[in-house]
Amino acid sequence: MSILKRPLVTEKVSALNKYGVYSLIVDEHADKFEIKKEIEGFYGVTVTKLNTMRYAGKRRSVPTKTCTVKGRRPSYKKVIVTLKKGDMIDFYSNI
Repeated sequence: MSILKRPLVTEKVSALNKYGVYSLIVDEHADKFEIKKEIEGFYGVTVTKLNTMRYAGKRRSVPTKTCTVKGRRPSYKKVIVTLKKGDMIDFYSNI
């Protein structure tokens, strides 16, 4: 199973793409060395800086006709990757 789950495409990250900064959702149990190795192997780029953040799932409650359903959103790990100058990742090339 791959460590990389999906790219995180937001307005803020899209504005940083021109500086070689990208963001991805990764496996919660992966460490920085595994993530760096996976990104360099999968996309063929050189990673210079890697920042990771863990987000806890938030509690949610949805009122229905008969009762209130309580649940939790999934927790996830986000990574912000800075690439070597001149390198870039095209998330839409395989579509």
